[in-house]
Amino acid sequence: MKQEAIQSGNAAQEPILPALCVEAQQRLGRTLRSLYERTVDTQPIPLEQVDLLLRLRHREREMQRQR
Repeated sequence: MKQEAIQSGNAAQEPILPALCVEAQQRLGRTLRSLYERTVDTQPIPLEQVDLLLRLRHREREMQRQR
């Protein structure tokens, strides 16, 4: 069976989502921070990103010298 989406004139509007209370926001923030610290934060920076950072810093210095 084929289902078709019905679009109304208000399709461009974002749906209204329920707001989280402050306590829920804080708990969610702590949980996400904890997960980040246990996974991403302990990983070394990939060499490609180190190279990119070094090139950006070099470009910044060149621009400062031109001023």
